[in-house]
Amino acid sequence: MHIRRYLPLAALTLVLAATAGGCAGNQPAPVGARELAETQTFPFYRVYWAGPRFERYRLVAADGLANYVSAVGENVYYGNCLPGKTSAVGGGGCELPLQVNTLIYTRHANAALGTQRNTVLRGAPATIYNENRSVALYSGREEIIVSSDDLADALRAVSQLRPINAPGSPAGNLPAPVYCPGLSGPRPPAVRAALAALPGHVCQRLESTLKLDRALFGKG
Repeated sequence: MHIRRYLPLAALTLVLAATAGGCAGNQPAPVGARELAETQTFPFYRVYWAGPRFERYRLVAADGLANYVSAVGENVYYGNCLPGKTSAVGGGGCELPLQVNTLIYTRHANAALGTQRNTVLRGAPATIYNENRSVALYSGREEIIVSSDDLADALRAVSQLRPINAPGSPAGNLPAPVYCPGLSGPRPPAVRAALAALPGHVCQRLESTLKLDRALFGKG
């Protein structure tokens, strides 16, 4: 499992410092047209954002193909530097109030996330974790992680998610995942129903495989 994706928002600010030039003393400028175009033409999978501006936050940075790392995925960042926040490495970067990270889902157990709450958002299985600062949604082939210093902001951003590099709108549900997410902890009835209804009965098939592995090899 890629631990990198589950670090708090502050731990991702090294990327931002490189992209936006740091902002300990200077607030980041709006994202440039060339930088945005790189994200809008990203070819490998759908990248999600909350629009060119999310409420009081402007879009200030966006990843593209040139710096793409599959384990990190694609990120878009909103807002100005939060007062008193610095980069996780103690450098000149800063923590921004809203980030949307999209990456291809690889199978992992969510137990490593610590305290968490499973739910359904936009019709997709989701997990709220990182002391209510991060929301992971499982959709299509992707995992979409919305991180904010405020859960209410993160949830409103979830309601505005749509692809930046493909047709789509914030209206309606997100596509159902084509995999079974490795949820940990209690599963409310709505979550169990969403997992049971996934295409191809992927969760039921996975559970059957794990049961067979446990019976044959004592693992799974």
